[in-house]
Amino acid sequence: MKTNIKLIDYLEVRRSIPAFQMCEPGPDKAEIEHILRVASRVPDHGKIAPWRFIVYRGAERERLGEALLKLALETKPDLSTEMIEVERARFTRAPVVVAVVSKAAPHFKIPEWEQLMSAGALCLNLLMSANAHGYVSNWLTEWFAYDERAYPLLGVEPGEKIAGFIHIGSTEFPAVERPRPELSETVTWVGGEDA
Repeated sequence: MKTNIKLIDYLEVRRSIPAFQMCEPGPDKAEIEHILRVASRVPDHGKIAPWRFIVYRGAERERLGEALLKLALETKPDLSTEMIEVERARFTRAPVVVAVVSKAAPHFKIPEWEQLMSAGALCLNLLMSANAHGYVSNWLTEWFAYDERAYPLLGVEPGEKIAGFIHIGSTEFPAVERPRPELSETVTWVGGEDA
């Protein structure tokens, strides 16, 4: 998307690319910093930044894959050979994986729900920021986002939650459209004179 595309045109065709279809190159550190800086411009009631990023790159992704595989085998020791490889590759499918970590907590003024929604907005902004830098992206959670045994491995602190893992890279695959809900199924009109 490193063109002068209008935002409305981009939003008309915005599409996630599956992580397993990603390849090098990924963004370098300076690009990642800019991607994160732009993504951080989200609604944030009270300006408390109830979230943070963890960026996984390089060989660390392989180490994490092996550690997560070990955890998966503790739960399901009879994993198939195919699923063992899937677990091992969780963090190596894309050149860069960014965890969006929610730090939502009770606050004297800001409801925790609003803090959680800010983290969700951050995930979407991160997808779009990566696209604006010319990369493809995908927002995933997967089992280890909900298994606190994995949190120490991932760098997630007690009391924090994972809003999502944003996979960022390049691809040689075309973006394929998927069915979208019809407005008639998702919109309730209240008021207005036009029928």
